[in-house]
Amino acid sequence: MESNSLNPASLPSGTLIGRWRLLEQCGRGTFGVVYRAESVDGTQGVVALKLALHPGDARFVREAELLSRIHHPAVPRLLDHGQWQPREGASYAWLVMEWIEGAALYDWASAQRPSSRQVLHLLARVARALEATHAAGGIHRDVKGENIRVRSADGQPFLMDFGSGHFLGASTLTWDSWPPGTSAYRAPEAWGFVLGPGKPPPVPYAPGPADDVFALGITAYRLVTGKYPPSPHPRGEDAWLWHPEKLALWSASTHNARCVPELSALVSRMLSLQPEARGRAEEVAEALERAARKAGPEAEVPLFTGEEARPAGLFPPLQRVTVRPPPRAARWPGLVATSLGASLALGAGVLWSTRSFELPEQPHLAEGEEAKDGGTIAVGDTALTAPVAPERVPSMWPAIRAEVPPKPFPKQRRPNGEGRCSGKELVAINGGCWAKLLVELKDCDNMGGFVHKGVCYFPVWELQRPSTSGPANRDDAP
Repeated sequence: MESNSLNPASLPSGTLIGRWRLLEQCGRGTFGVVYRAESVDGTQGVVALKLALHPGDARFVREAELLSRIHHPAVPRLLDHGQWQPREGASYAWLVMEWIEGAALYDWASAQRPSSRQVLHLLARVARALEATHAAGGIHRDVKGENIRVRSADGQPFLMDFGSGHFLGASTLTWDSWPPGTSAYRAPEAWGFVLGPGKPPPVPYAPGPADDVFALGITAYRLVTGKYPPSPHPRGEDAWLWHPEKLALWSASTHNARCVPELSALVSRMLSLQPEARGRAEEVAEALERAARKAGPEAEVPLFTGEEARPAGLFPPLQRVTVRPPPRAARWPGLVATSLGASLALGAGVLWSTRSFELPEQPHLAEGEEAKDGGTIAVGDTALTAPVAPERVPSMWPAIRAEVPPKPFPKQRRPNGEGRCSGKELVAINGGCWAKLLVELKDCDNMGGFVHKGVCYFPVWELQRPSTSGPANRDDAP
């Protein structure tokens, strides 16, 4: 095959890239494709070669630099990197890492049914990987179950996919308010920064080590319960569950009685509203290791019996724990900001403030590639477990985009008799009221938006007001 006819998305077996010979394609993400490969001299064995789908993609260069700074047994070793030029004027970045044979975290747990002690050891090792990442001046920015692989040979976990990562001194590649990451794992302070009062922030939100720790907490919670915790989205219907007095309603041990208290408490700690309360990755790792040593014999009981209604499939849909809401309608988003503003003023109040338009209670997740593990925009070691998509020429934008539906959603705000929506920055589209979000179209799905005439929009929901009949019950207030 002529080199100028090679497409990075569908290279044949035997293609040479640097000193590596491709064996087979394993999967494909939005920005990269992963191949099994071997060294031409046969000395290295099977490796994972990740190749950019778009020429000049600086994400791969940044990922290679970050990986070269991290030296930890729970992070795949960077073996090589470079530029592939199939024709003049086109250069595609690539990098080679050690091959980790194993399953993604949630699938491993579903098959192996680990005990609380096993999970404590596993989370401690991942926390140590984050410690090494942060010590190198880096941030992972996309910690989640699909980016943690458990090696089949010895059950050791590995933190994968640093394609969304960043490190001190690296140039900013995008200037959207939202950095790369997965919406279901975003920390409360990220939601508060981007969706706070006033105009959109002039600079993107800058995740820190505490964001990685929070995402590890989300990962741990889903690992133990099989579902995501309530969303910290400030306009979410479950926002009241983040009140300090309500946290016990949805702790890990509440939804899985087999989870020992030591593990449940550490999961809750990682999910603290205040970043400083979570602790540094090093502190979290030490606490997990200490709990694994000191937990009693009940920590040996498998967390799952195999009869639970756990999400099925390699990439289960987004499911959250459910808690019976209080009878007072004060749990509705519009009232949460008022009733909780004072009690959460010490560092957490920003979570509940919103802009002048209403937002959906949960980020919308498109079906298919962008809905894996809560949605993703990472470069894609996750493609290692993804089925290979039908061959197509790569484009600069994801192919999956949800268009504004032809009619409004149930409970979506409607325009007035003049066809206008009350509220600043709201527009009427197809019989419903929508709020425009200033993000690139490639990020619209991941942000929970819908596309209309080349612009990303959020649906605006009607706020349900509490009944004024009967006295208020203070004990029911969130």
